[in-house]
Amino acid sequence: MEEEIARIGVSLPKNLLDEFDKVIANRGYSSRSEAIRDAIRAYLLEYKWLEKEEGQVVGAISLVYDHSVKGISDAITDVQHEFNVYISASVHLHLDAEQCLEIVLVRGDIAQIKKLIDKLISLRGVLNVKFMTAFRL
Repeated sequence: MEEEIARIGVSLPKNLLDEFDKVIANRGYSSRSEAIRDAIRAYLLEYKWLEKEEGQVVGAISLVYDHSVKGISDAITDVQHEFNVYISASVHLHLDAEQCLEIVLVRGDIAQIKKLIDKLISLRGVLNVKFMTAFRL
């Protein structure tokens, strides 16, 4: 049985598309569609892995954000305060004139940490969020 193909349109900032095209060329993809399919598969695998996690963990959340987006620093701080019982420490690094990296060390129930991650991901101006489990309690 042949898999049905759906066509979609995506709007991206030009600089993001340019950077994606460079990666596509360097990795030898024959088309953007092929690279986008691989990127979506990788995202889904990461999401499914995180959804299967249970129990108490220690880990690190890394997020890169555009600090020039109005209110983003306050929004990130507000989310961290909402989940403060799970946050042990955080480190902030200025990457360049516009981007910042924040590493948040977390400890506790993975279900609550997932909620923290989801809130951070949903903030306008957050460019990337990754979670690494370091230890299961």
